[in-house]
Amino acid sequence: MAAVVGSTDVLRRPVGLVLGTLVVAACYFAAGRLGLMRQLVVDGAVVTPIWPPTGVALACLLLFGMRSWPGIALGALAVVMSITTIQPAVIGTLVGNTAAPVCAYYLLRRVGFRLDLARLRDGFALVFLGALTAMLVSATAGAGLLVLTGKLAGSRFWLVWSTWWAGDAMGVLIVTPFLLVLFRTHWPPSTARWKEAVGLTLIACGLVPFVTRSSVSLLFLVYPLLIWVALRFQLVGSMLCALFASVMATMAATDQVGPFAHLTGVQVMIKLQAFNGAMALTALLLSAVIIEQLHTRRSVEQACQELVEVLEHLTAGESQSRSPVDPPQSHSG
Repeated sequence: MAAVVGSTDVLRRPVGLVLGTLVVAACYFAAGRLGLMRQLVVDGAVVTPIWPPTGVALACLLLFGMRSWPGIALGALAVVMSITTIQPAVIGTLVGNTAAPVCAYYLLRRVGFRLDLARLRDGFALVFLGALTAMLVSATAGAGLLVLTGKLAGSRFWLVWSTWWAGDAMGVLIVTPFLLVLFRTHWPPSTARWKEAVGLTLIACGLVPFVTRSSVSLLFLVYPLLIWVALRFQLVGSMLCALFASVMATMAATDQVGPFAHLTGVQVMIKLQAFNGAMALTALLLSAVIIEQLHTRRSVEQACQELVEVLEHLTAGESQSRSPVDPPQSHSG
């Protein structure tokens, strides 16, 4: 019987690994197809302003560990095969798209990154190590191999490289925190402030589409809403708001309407990435500061409560240790 149970466990492990790999690959492929739905033409080069698969890949690595990398590689291969054929430059792109989130994962582990993003240092680590630094790998590998294989002129290397790097970095900044929060949120969520949540949702659904498609440059109006959501609902609300605003802004930019009308491709890309980057940074870092302060406040309150209990025990102990002193008796001769 023990041998049968042992063999069943051995069989379950490869099956679970295969299923996990297929799920990660499917999520990566779905994110890739979503990213390809909105493209920009910058100086003749077709680019994606946000590449969600990088955020999906890093989130999978952070949540499930290095056993996720085969699924990332398989998903990247499926995305590439859906738009082109296998070529030497494509193989290099696959390696770069797989290596970049792996590098981000190891860099974040090196600095003690926590998945709850409850510290300001975690927000800074995700921004500067996970997004801005690690995504240099995929951009350099992809654009460099295109130049080496003659698919891209050397004069256009830096343009393609910068847009590639910015798209991958935005995917990490916007998608990874959202998935980490979504995975760690207790369901069903608390409905203590559901009226306020519904009200903010209605405001966001009305305000964000308007400012992203208005001919008057009103994108700055998103930030008061984002700050309000971060103050009341911390990372869950702020990342949902940031993701929604980023999607609406990307749609407006690719349609070249509203604040993105009458701009060149380079100008549209710069304006969009500046907006998305500033919004993601605001949501991520402000929420981290608020959560850190809340944790500090709770720690202080808990310490005060423990001190009160200790003082009560000491006072009770002193009162019990005091015994009444008998009055001296006089002896008459």
